[in-house]
Amino acid sequence: PFRRSMRSWRLEGSSSTTRTRSLGLSTGASYHCAGAAVFPILSVRPSMAHPDIERVLLDEAAIRGRIQELAAQLSADYAGRRPVLIGILKGSVPFMADLMRAMTLDHTVDFMCASSYSGESSTGVVRLVLDLRESIQGKDVLVIEDIIDTGLTLGYLRQNLLTRGPKSLEFVTLLDKPDCRKVNISPKYCGFKIPNEFVVGYGLDYDEAYRHLPYIGVLKK
Repeated sequence: PFRRSMRSWRLEGSSSTTRTRSLGLSTGASYHCAGAAVFPILSVRPSMAHPDIERVLLDEAAIRGRIQELAAQLSADYAGRRPVLIGILKGSVPFMADLMRAMTLDHTVDFMCASSYSGESSTGVVRLVLDLRESIQGKDVLVIEDIIDTGLTLGYLRQNLLTRGPKSLEFVTLLDKPDCRKVNISPKYCGFKIPNEFVVGYGLDYDEAYRHLPYIGVLKK
């Protein structure tokens, strides 16, 4: 199997306060939320993991805690507005569902499906498989992604959506792999920055499997 990423844990955050918290992540690693938080790593019992998982990198508590922080930040940044949340299928579904329920502001929802992957690697050619149902002209738009690696899909979506006249356009991703970047672009809202490993779970798949796992982990070779 192949790996989508995870282990050096640098996060984007807007708070200037540094806090420490215990969350369940992979043993022996830690991640830093630039300007926001430092989280130590706790072990996850092997008996709790799928037999195909080599190690659990982010457990339910870690994911849930970071989503609550992102939701609070978005609710503050978009207070008084009614943004459109655009989920990029299929991997963003669990993240988007949990994020929108944690937000305290009204919003609408739409979906797109764009792909640059064949098997485990990006082809470099982005295809729009499913388009929006509603117009975004004059609206505040938040694009919700599960993971950003090469940045090719992000770059394509940004260029495509800007032609539709939104009032504002920002990207929210649970995971970011900056080491894989081929386009000089980055999301404003990021859950976890991770190294170049292929991960599954919590919406992330390998051959459509493992999306249902409540945590994120690395597959066994």
